[in-house]
Parts: sequence; C-alpha cells; structure tokens
Amino acid sequence: MKLTPAMQNFILHWGEMGSRWGVNRSVAQIHALLHIATNPMTADEICKVLGLARSNVSNGLKQLQAQGLVKVSRQQRNRRDHFTSIRDMFDLVDAVMAARHEREFAPTLRALVGVMKEAKAENTPNAVKDRMGETLRVMRMFDDWYADFPRLPRSVHLAVLKLGAEVARFLPGAT
Repeated sequence: MKLTPAMQNFILHWGEMGSRWGVNRSVAQIHALLHIATNPMTADEICKVLGLARSNVSNGLKQLQAQGLVKVSRQQRNRRDHFTSIRDMFDLVDAVMAARHEREFAPTLRALVGVMKEAKAENTPNAVKDRMGETLRVMRMFDDWYADFPRLPRSVHLAVLKLGAEVARFLPGAT
C-alpha cells in the first residue's frame, strides 16, 4: 500500500489524537492505517507502510484487538494473520466508548461512591458532601444513559444525531 499525502496526514493526526487520549501514538497510527485500508493487512505490511518495528506493531495489534477495535482473519493458503479495523463507524465509536468507560469513567464512579461513604462517616462539611453528592448523581445519570443508549435501534441513534441541538426546541424550558 502506498500512502498519499492525505493518507499520511490522516494517520499522523490520528496518532497525535491518540496520544492526547492516552493511547500510544504508534498504536493509534496502526489503527488509523487499518481504518483507511481497503483490504486486510498483515503485520509485516503494517511495519513496512508505517516504518515501525515488528515488535511495536505486534504489541499494538494485541492492544487494538483487546479493545475490540481490530479484528484478525485468515486467508486461504496464507498462514499469516490479516488485520482490519471495525468498518462500521457506530460500532467503532461504541468500542472506543466502552474501552474508555471501563478505563476512566467506571473507576471514577466507584471512587466517588467510596468517597461519599467516607464523607458520611466523617466530619466532612455538609456543603462539600452536597457538592460531591451532586457530582455522583450526575455521573450516575450519564452512566445510566451510557448503558441505555446502545440498546436503542440504530435508526434511533441516527435520528438523535441528526436532530443534534435541535432537540432542545422540543424540551420544556429550553430556549
């Protein structure tokens, strides 16, 4: 695969964004390459296109598979594994959100529950307990929304996205 300047820029930007999100830059670049590749790629092909060491690519592919972002397949008469990114953007966003939820949001929610128990047992000022309690309440609402939204049909997801901020005009108290 020969990369055009636009393809190179996409991969570089994806890598840069990945590093800002706490993902190793080369892992994000591997994902970007597989995301735009028209055909499944072997680890050796990924190494060649991105100029990365084989061990770096192997470790990156393992991480991406563990997060559900990359799938492995075999081709007839070929012993090598071939890798592809999730093609459906909704599925890709769901996988990213699930990984981030487990890595970042869920531990914070659990910590807040523990902190609230501590605050109730100690002499924590009521104003502070109220603020921490509000934080926990709102985070639980987001967590409930996160759990409920994926159960809705794809057509509802699309309708909500297309509505965007326009949904505000249907809500009481919205301007």
